[in-house]
Amino acid sequence: MAAQHIPRLTAEKYLEIEREADFKSEFFGGEMYAMSGGTFGHALIGSNLVRELGQVLKGRGCSVMGSDLRVRGIEGGLYTYADVVVVCGPPKFVDGRGDTIVNPVLIVEVLSKSTEAHDRGLKFAQYRLIESLREYVLVSQTEPRVEVFLRQPDGEWRFTEFLGLDSNCSLQSVDVTIALAEIYAMVPAGTFRLPDIFR
Repeated sequence: MAAQHIPRLTAEKYLEIEREADFKSEFFGGEMYAMSGGTFGHALIGSNLVRELGQVLKGRGCSVMGSDLRVRGIEGGLYTYADVVVVCGPPKFVDGRGDTIVNPVLIVEVLSKSTEAHDRGLKFAQYRLIESLREYVLVSQTEPRVEVFLRQPDGEWRFTEFLGLDSNCSLQSVDVTIALAEIYAMVPAGTFRLPDIFR
């Protein structure tokens, strides 16, 4: 018996389905992929970042959003939900519906075991294609560590790492410095652990 051909979805059909769905899905290459839920620590780190960035950027023409807003890379590329998105100036949307942003300046992903490879791989590759994006930030859940990738004028990406709760993270795209102690505020004791290689 021949395998049944499953037609690939268009981006328009994906958006139609996604807007009626009870759970979030990414879209890439004509297929939808259900997204898993996060942990308490993951959600807390994300909300800490939204709060800190929102306070500093208030009145500066930038909007800070959490993971409810969809982000689209280039046309025909990835549709996903980032943990934190910053837009400076008027937001631009896919089809005027106000739920899929196309001009982020800064994107933050909080890493987890199940998503880290995806955040470092396909997501970053797709995000780099967004013309407006100036900075991509990866935040660890297992240790106080923030990795920042800043787009240079020549298009190259410069990497900087901030380690330890006494460090301050500089986000040049929005001219903000945040203490790692604030990013990790109230994260439950025992969340941080050394990688297995050091045990």
